[in-house]
Amino acid sequence: RYISTFRPAVKCEAEKNKAQWKTMGPAKVAVPSPKKFLQKHSKEPKLPARKKEQDSKKLPALSVPRRTDHPVMGIQSKKNFINTNAVAAITVLPKKPQPIYVDRRQGDKYLLETSGLVPKYIKKKDYGVTPKYITRRNEEVKRAQKEYEDSILEHLKKRAMKRLSDEERRSLLQGLKKNWEEVYRDFQRLSVEIDTIPKKLYKEKLELQMKQLEHDIEVIEKHKVIYIANE
Repeated sequence: RYISTFRPAVKCEAEKNKAQWKTMGPAKVAVPSPKKFLQKHSKEPKLPARKKEQDSKKLPALSVPRRTDHPVMGIQSKKNFINTNAVAAITVLPKKPQPIYVDRRQGDKYLLETSGLVPKYIKKKDYGVTPKYITRRNEEVKRAQKEYEDSILEHLKKRAMKRLSDEERRSLLQGLKKNWEEVYRDFQRLSVEIDTIPKKLYKEKLELQMKQLEHDIEVIEKHKVIYIANE
């Protein structure tokens, strides 16, 4: 069995420090002096002593004249303030009253200008004009669309693709609709009772043709730009 080499040292250290916390009677602590009793406000922080200002003897600057000051004498004005005030009061334009509105029978008055009832917005110079940022955005969208179409055309030219003109697309659409009418006419000519296998097969064939023609018509009507491969 394994035995540690530090076993004797551990035993010795344990015996040396055994029950060192046990004492006989109260712990030996220094008794506080009766002269050092707790006084009132002794634990509050104390502010440093206030320094005396050297300029405390100087008086603040006064905004009123001193007793020794004398008014300036001998200045006279020939202006007739009474006549001047009378002329100004006669020639002044009367103030226009602020427009108000009353919405209650108690007579509560409110300013008309801030109520939203005055058509201020439609009288602006730029009313009804398309904002510049919308015009700029529309131009960017058109330019991006044109670049996309040019890239598609270049890509299709590389792959030998041809774009159908409006007349070719219109004639193709009319031809598909005409074919659908012919197939639908044949479908209506079927007998009411379909009891044989050839009749069932013929009916299914007509239904598939009508479904395919409807799909082709929907695709051509939905897409205005159609490309086909050159043969």
